[in-house]
Amino acid sequence: MKDMLLQVEPLIPALRRYARALVRNRANADDLVQDCLERAVSRWYQRREGDVRAWLFTILHNLAITQFRQSATRGGHVPIDETNENEFGEAATQERKLLCQDVLNKLARLPEDQRAVLLLVAIEDLSYADAAKVLDIPVGTVMSRLSRARERLQQEIEGIADNMSTNVVSLRRGE
Repeated sequence: MKDMLLQVEPLIPALRRYARALVRNRANADDLVQDCLERAVSRWYQRREGDVRAWLFTILHNLAITQFRQSATRGGHVPIDETNENEFGEAATQERKLLCQDVLNKLARLPEDQRAVLLLVAIEDLSYADAAKVLDIPVGTVMSRLSRARERLQQEIEGIADNMSTNVVSLRRGE
């Protein structure tokens, strides 16, 4: 048990970052990480020798995919009694925040396979081999998906840069 805590606990912040990037909701990300940790604890005996990090990210990724599929078939659930208007959206007050949000939106528009590879390698700093293990794909596929994701995101961001002056003008007109 102590061995498990020593190996898993330092990875929790990275798992939370990855979960937040995947689900884009803090509460849902925390629930996802909790589910991941619960599964890891209950199935600790099933893990193979080697990198615990890749194993945990695999669990988290698979749980997220399962949730995406379930929500696609059921639709999103928003309990109206527990929400307020602020949870539905917040207007950005600075151009930088708008730019960051635009980048996150562009990231979200990437195909799921490319986004997952980009998040694991660029944000979570997993090696290509570890990302391949997490996603259960060959390393070459990781490299090609990462290349396509970077290229597509760069094209999207350049589109933001081209339209940035238009965004500022349109915001100022709305004020």
